[in-house]
Amino acid sequence: MTTTVSAPAEVPLTIAGRPFRSRLMVGTGKYRTTDDMVRAIEASGAEIVTVAVRRVDLNRKNAEGILHHLDAGQYFLLANTAGCYSAAEAIRYARLAREAGFNDFLKLEVIGDRETLLPDVAGLLEAAATLTKDGFRVMAYTNDDLVTALRLEEAGCVAVMPLASPIGSGLGLVNPYGIRTIKRRLSVPVIVDAGVGTASDACVTMEQGVDGILMNTAIAEATDPVAMATAMRHAVEAGRLAFLAGRMPRREVAAPSSPTQGLLG
Repeated sequence: MTTTVSAPAEVPLTIAGRPFRSRLMVGTGKYRTTDDMVRAIEASGAEIVTVAVRRVDLNRKNAEGILHHLDAGQYFLLANTAGCYSAAEAIRYARLAREAGFNDFLKLEVIGDRETLLPDVAGLLEAAATLTKDGFRVMAYTNDDLVTALRLEEAGCVAVMPLASPIGSGLGLVNPYGIRTIKRRLSVPVIVDAGVGTASDACVTMEQGVDGILMNTAIAEATDPVAMATAMRHAVEAGRLAFLAGRMPRREVAAPSSPTQGLLG
């Protein structure tokens, strides 16, 4: 007799009313070659792909540019204000992206420190408020602070994206409590962004119950980006499934894994 085991019920990730099958989002920077980028993105299974509008050629016909190699019919291209150090600069590049043909979804970054690349909270909140009024569906990159996350939700952001650890650090999730708290308190999706270094980091992060992960450096700087993208795809799926399944309680004493009652003396 064959026993069918069913996985816990899952629903698509929905951001501002738009559903996505994959909970892994990927970036397009730092790859050694364009071919590596294309093959890694495909291997990741990601639907959402971010593009830093401040750093790329927005002419899609230019064969040397990133956008030429990304099919907008295959991927949901998410404009990103990476590299912007003020609210005014982020707002300007967001509007430029829309004029260049990007959709109204936007990954908003306002960086406050060039060494740590940590967000400028005041500038981030200012830009978020302005851009949501302009009709953008803002997904805001921020630190792992609950109060800032709540303020971004109040400003109209459709997703909040707290960091696991600083951009490009590969340190993994350094504040699980902070991330869990943000997820518990917010109504909009919580997408962890930055700091994931390898597949185990991605799995642990998803086990906190967050809605997804955005990563770039962990894949792009891997020795084999395509293999790492594949690993990340499975890790995100495994972490999500583990969260839905519900882990066993932690105990400070041993507990037998086999029943002890009814055994012969």
